[in-house]
Amino acid sequence: MAQDDSHLAETRIRSESVYEGSFLKARRDTVRLPDGATAQREYIVHPGAVVIIPMLDDGTVLMERQFRYPVGRVMTEFPAGKLDAGEDPLACARRELLEETGYTARQWAHAGDLHLAIAYSTEVIHIFFARELTQGKQQLDQDEFLEVITLPAGELLQACRQGGVTDAKTLTCTLWLQNVLSGAWTLDWRHVNA
Repeated sequence: MAQDDSHLAETRIRSESVYEGSFLKARRDTVRLPDGATAQREYIVHPGAVVIIPMLDDGTVLMERQFRYPVGRVMTEFPAGKLDAGEDPLACARRELLEETGYTARQWAHAGDLHLAIAYSTEVIHIFFARELTQGKQQLDQDEFLEVITLPAGELLQACRQGGVTDAKTLTCTLWLQNVLSGAWTLDWRHVNA
């Protein structure tokens, strides 16, 4: 059901760069509001990313434990990574799974997209499931340190409920996992050659 949302739209009048780093960029835009007034919008420009829900044959999922500097703690999360310029999301997901965990997958399914922080970022994360996994060797970046673990889905759900997992993308992916495992949501699985 299509809706006409034009009465809610904001129109960019002017845009300026506030900061340009090697990874993130910050912008400040002047926009025209639906009532004709103007306002400022500051936001982060992000290249986009992927997150992978790797399902092992024994019913467990692959997870990572990694120190995340901005929050100052080790986080438990699904494998993920940013898109390179012009990179296909599935190609990125395959690359990130291999680099971070050492695993490859024969079957992949795109579940959906997640807008992580809609109030201040352009970031969209493409959610993928992977199965028929084969273990290999991690190919971590020189400045990347993480531990790969396996968790039964029930333990992951419990960790989410008890606050042991607080990463937004992992919480969203756990919702997907729960619904896929229960049969409530289906996926379009595709074989991918190595």
